Amino acid sequence: MPQLQAMRHNTLDAWLGWLEQRHPQEIDLGLTRIREVAERLGLLQPKARVLTVAGTNGKGSCVAASAYLLRRAGYRVGVFTSPHLQHYCERIVVDGNPVSEAEVCEAFAAIDAASGDISLTYFEYGALAALEVFRRRDVDILVLEVGLGGRLDAVNILDADVAVVTSIELDHQDWLGDSRESIGREKAGIFRSGKPAVCADASPPESLLASAHEIGAALYRLDQDFGVETQGDTWRWWGKNIAGGQIEETQNFEQLPLAALPLPSVAAAIQSVRLLGVTPQHEWLRDLSDLGLPGRFQCIVHAGREFILDVGHNPAATRYLANRLAARPAQGRTHAVVAMMADKDYRSSVGALVGQVDAWWLARLSEVPRAASPEQLARALREYGAEPAGEGSVKDCIEQCVRETETGDRIVILGSFFTVAAALDWLDSAPEANL
Repeated sequence: MPQLQAMRHNTLDAWLGWLEQRHPQEIDLGLTRIREVAERLGLLQPKARVLTVAGTNGKGSCVAASAYLLRRAGYRVGVFTSPHLQHYCERIVVDGNPVSEAEVCEAFAAIDAASGDISLTYFEYGALAALEVFRRRDVDILVLEVGLGGRLDAVNILDADVAVVTSIELDHQDWLGDSRESIGREKAGIFRSGKPAVCADASPPESLLASAHEIGAALYRLDQDFGVETQGDTWRWWGKNIAGGQIEETQNFEQLPLAALPLPSVAAAIQSVRLLGVTPQHEWLRDLSDLGLPGRFQCIVHAGREFILDVGHNPAATRYLANRLAARPAQGRTHAVVAMMADKDYRSSVGALVGQVDAWWLARLSEVPRAASPEQLARALREYGAEPAGEGSVKDCIEQCVRETETGDRIVILGSFFTVAAALDWLDSAPEANL
């Protein structure tokens, strides 16, 4: 490992500001540069086992459920996710707690010293920082969320002991291709020969199945090798063990309260930890019903209104959100505050929700160049016969919305991590918040 020199920056904010300007491209897919720096740092063969999770939607939920079950089994677990909502250190978590800013700064300094003339992206620095922190903390298992795609994503420099693909939908087409077949092939790039590969998409593209077969991965498919059965507001899991033997849920699990997280992701998490040699106890699975994830159908009551915060930013995610809203009707009217990226399919995304929303408030993310304008969102709404109630910043829209609503009304805030982060900041500072 290179000799660590004087730290370039002394605060996390200074490091992040430097990283934002460090590399000429925000996204620069490829593993050559990051693998070279990781090799210099000695990070390519971690002592810890590795669980890697990719997917268009549901991967954060799978990561959360997997990490929770592994911690309950007594393992020290390091989790890397992205992006964050309110603080950068949310991306690097050990045993359920974000690491300190000082630890991240020290990891950045080590990467800076090792990289020399190799330029890394903001995300690549973050991924290496997580691996460096996890090594220093001597964790037992790494749970790594893929940022974009899979094959060329930074976390794929490590060979996964178990690899998961939660779902395959159209998103990031500029980078991954414009069909489920091309996207499925990219996500299958995290699979490894002779290692378990878990797919939680009930209808995966042929490209994913072919990729798993070509490299000799041991594929476990939702509804074929593992899955869930629901009965009313309870569910049961079934699946396979590492030897391929069927685990009968009627023998091992009683019916459980429905989990707040998407059941396909939870089912994949249970199958994954099984393949890592962990047998979840009934109590742990029962407690999954209380496991939530910030920004994923997150419910907060403020001033008698139910706020539902969701980072969903593609049509598949907003269809899922619409189904959840329909399954638990509001006491009063439903208002929505939305801001999305212009390079997403915002038209179809808002269209999926029109039937569940009584009034729309269109937020402007002035600090995000990629964001769609309220005018663009308004045109999309009008294609579905809806008219906006107002527009402004996220803060302005929320405050207008609160003034226009009554006790028992519901306010849904959605469309991106930026939108939900701004809402959480507002709620944190707002009086009378019941968090």
